[in-house]
Amino acid sequence: MAPWPPKGLVPAMLWGLSLFLNLPGPIWLQPSPPPQSSPPPQPHPCHTCRGLVDSFNKGLERTIRDNFGGGNTAWEEENLSKYKDSETRLVEVLEGVCSKSDFECHRLLELSEELVESWWFHKQQEAPDLFQWLCSDSLKLCCPAGTFGPSCLPCPGGTERPCGGYGQCEGEGTRGGSGHCDCQAGYGGEACGQCGLGYFEAERNASHLVCSACFGPCARCSGPEESNCLQCKKGWALHHLKCVDCAKACLGCMGAGPGRCKKCSPGYQQVGSKCLDVDECETEVCPGENKQCENTEGGYRCICAEGYKQMEGICVKEQIPESAGFFSEMTEDELVVLQQMFFGIIICALATLAAKGDLVFTAIFIGAVAAMTGYWLSERSDRVLEGFIKGR
Repeated sequence: MAPWPPKGLVPAMLWGLSLFLNLPGPIWLQPSPPPQSSPPPQPHPCHTCRGLVDSFNKGLERTIRDNFGGGNTAWEEENLSKYKDSETRLVEVLEGVCSKSDFECHRLLELSEELVESWWFHKQQEAPDLFQWLCSDSLKLCCPAGTFGPSCLPCPGGTERPCGGYGQCEGEGTRGGSGHCDCQAGYGGEACGQCGLGYFEAERNASHLVCSACFGPCARCSGPEESNCLQCKKGWALHHLKCVDCAKACLGCMGAGPGRCKKCSPGYQQVGSKCLDVDECETEVCPGENKQCENTEGGYRCICAEGYKQMEGICVKEQIPESAGFFSEMTEDELVVLQQMFFGIIICALATLAAKGDLVFTAIFIGAVAAMTGYWLSERSDRVLEGFIKGR
């Protein structure tokens, strides 16, 4: 039971504040417990055994390097032969073979320590490969490369090139796994010896296969072009070796897929259960001389043949204009203005020379030239620019 508040306003307020802070907060203010993370997956026993052997071999190198190499060759050769296969060296190696936090390594070492000692003192000469002797032959945790499962069966594609070299054999090198080939992108089949959906054979020989991507909507194809499709992806329909977008072809659908259209859009026709693009250019739809048809998805358009241009509804041959002089298109009025400008410039220049470079006359000269030039250009600027653009 909480004590009564002390007498006095300030002590009572401090007591009330202390009591409030010690009350349990509402549930939404209380810290939520940390999320429970799932434990990391345990490594396969074969991988643990391989790691133990790799660490053991590094320990052998370390013990020779740290204990010898001082320069007294005769003494080292005599003592090395004693130390090389000694119990002292084995103990030094085993002490550092597992890190402190590697529980699986310590557990495996405890189970196999007698086997390691037996190999150290009796089996090294006849079985120099500790991994093969311990992990595969004795503990039966691993399989040779290219094999998998309890009986070490060959992976699909054979032990030399599991999965054809284009995938990973599940469980390879262990006593587990299904042996299923997880193929690289673009490859498929039981042993990754075929091209997957959306890819085609770009190159193949007895030992080599190159799979390249098909054109976008093609699920199967004979080449990379739009017209090499053999099968289309969902939502596309095959027509003349091209894949047509069914979303554009249908006016209302009964479901997904190219064969569920209620009605075909303009420019498409129903062939069986599919709405396919109509090639209107197969018939004469562009009357008129020098016109040709260009097919578009769901329609067509009439264009002029090469070397012709549209003019007042007909296709006429394009004329290559002959080059002409800059002044050939000037009117008589423009020539008069040009002559006046020329004489005006001459008069201003003479006045400037007579003033012997006086700044006032020089400014008048420059202003007069600019004014006359601007007037003349404003009168025919459009024609001048057009002439320059056309090289006239």
